[in-house]
Amino acid sequence: MKPKIIRITTVPVSMNIILKGQLAYMNQFYEVVGVTGRDEKHFCEIAQREGIRMIPIELSRVISPFKDLKSLFQMYFMMLREKPDIVHTHTPKAGLIGLLAAKLAGVPVRLHTVGGIPWMEVFGFKRNMLKQIEKITYGLAHRVYPNSKGLIQFIHEQKICPSEKVKLLANGGSNGINTDYFVPQPELKQTLRLKQGINDNEIVLGFVGRMAREKGINEWLTAFEEVRKQFKVKILLIGLFEKTYGGLTSEVEEKIQNDPDILFLGRFDDVRPYYNMMDIFVFPSYREGFPNAVLEACAMGLPVIATDINGCNEIIQNGVNGILIKPKSSEAIYKALLNLLENKELRLKLGEQARTEVVKKFRRENIWRALKDEYDTFLINRRT
Repeated sequence: MKPKIIRITTVPVSMNIILKGQLAYMNQFYEVVGVTGRDEKHFCEIAQREGIRMIPIELSRVISPFKDLKSLFQMYFMMLREKPDIVHTHTPKAGLIGLLAAKLAGVPVRLHTVGGIPWMEVFGFKRNMLKQIEKITYGLAHRVYPNSKGLIQFIHEQKICPSEKVKLLANGGSNGINTDYFVPQPELKQTLRLKQGINDNEIVLGFVGRMAREKGINEWLTAFEEVRKQFKVKILLIGLFEKTYGGLTSEVEEKIQNDPDILFLGRFDDVRPYYNMMDIFVFPSYREGFPNAVLEACAMGLPVIATDINGCNEIIQNGVNGILIKPKSSEAIYKALLNLLENKELRLKLGEQARTEVVKKFRRENIWRALKDEYDTFLINRRT
């Protein structure tokens, strides 16, 4: 019989997007079981595409003692039934509940991937509470996989996990990038843009992600006001408004929805057509783990402006495949945009190099093989 590995995320959309393809790859060598909440779309889509068995257990994204206790009991009894060899969790709540249940059920190998640390931009009592929860989660794991070097440094500085437990897989990231899927198609650009009413002489500045304060949306809109005084530009936004943590004000949401130079199109499973419509990708986030959107934009051959924060600065080399700027600065965004808008040759050069670097360093197969080696090592050590 194959060794059994249970992979857990808080919500199904995370598993469906972040771990796309990886679960099917691992299922060739192990019996992989997915555990997450059930929804109308992603839960069944994961099972069908990845070819794995799925078990629904609802997990609340926010702190809710009654719901969390109920989830813990469900998770514990599920693990007693399944008897997995390895439990591997992603996302903060799945990490805490999943690893605690695994510990109580006697699961021999417990692993956790850190895709970002929400309390990096939180202060006061809430920060201390979230920090302690994170520390407990890491304490329950045999190994912790932050998905960027910057996160490893932060974890060491905060002293929330022994250094011998922490490991970076390959060159970083949770799943890498499918560079055969994310391929620029310049021949489609004009057709796609015409459908959205974008003229040939307009330059499209793009963003993919949550519409939230911590993504730098406010600073970007301020910079855009100055830029459009000098150039014919439009903003293309792909994503949804954040409704829980750090949402935008109603005034900013209204501006995004009503400004004729801002195309807010919502969220899509296949974002490739929208990358194809862009000329420059702007990602002014305050904090990240290892941003998939930046990887995707680079794979699509776009010049990227990103903040000089962990994750972003491990993908973007300033002046080589993009431009790094300081976070929370509309002036920095404006100056970087001005540089690229005035220099088409630079835009093309950075975009070409962006794809070259991603193909060389961040192909998803690199992550998959590194993680499989980890699983095999733990399973061999357990037997011996």
